[in-house]
Amino acid sequence: MSSDGAQQDGTGGGTAEGRTVRVVLVDDHRMFRTGVQAEIGETGRTGVEVVGEAADVDQAITVITATRPEVVLLDVHLPGGGGVEVLRRSAAMMTDAERPVRFLALSVSDAAEDVIGVIRGGARGYVTKTITGTDLVNAIFRVADGDAVFSPRLAGFVLDAFASTDAPPIDEDLDRLTQREREVLRLIARGYAYKEIAKQLFISVKTVESHVSAVLRKLQLSNRHELTRWAAARRLV
Repeated sequence: MSSDGAQQDGTGGGTAEGRTVRVVLVDDHRMFRTGVQAEIGETGRTGVEVVGEAADVDQAITVITATRPEVVLLDVHLPGGGGVEVLRRSAAMMTDAERPVRFLALSVSDAAEDVIGVIRGGARGYVTKTITGTDLVNAIFRVADGDAVFSPRLAGFVLDAFASTDAPPIDEDLDRLTQREREVLRLIARGYAYKEIAKQLFISVKTVESHVSAVLRKLQLSNRHELTRWAAARRLV
């Protein structure tokens, strides 16, 4: 992994000697989970113990409930409702006074709506998948300690959304869409063909068609041209 420049607290990276943080990886790409495990999962070196993995929302809830990790590395776009749905269903575990489960979003997306969505949902931080292994370990330990961790550019989104009483209102129409449907929506609005979207998102063309149909139905639109205008009006393109 190349450097992402995750925000540091000035005290240096690394782990507390002899301390272990238990982590669950939630991402729908098996090869990515394998890569993260190889990068951070050597407990004797990093202090991180990967105690479980999941590829979709239902699996995530099952594994998190069974293992009660200190930190969950959570992808934003997941089958079954996305990272926001995992956060919603984990609310009781996040607020457990004795054994809180804390969430750190780890995603390829740097879209403002994705960052703000998971932070509103209760995640303690958000870093992109270009982060280095060393910085990711440091971020895990900081989140386990209750700190908030963001890549510098993403921190700006959060400050803009929460630092004043003039935070932008939640778009109820957009909130009807799952994270995956939003991703397909943005690509359609940018002019991508179904085959190109399928290749980029590692899904089938039929699945793309299903997502587009769902988006059109939920937004009460008739075709992709109306969808493109809708997305452009909300600056999603």
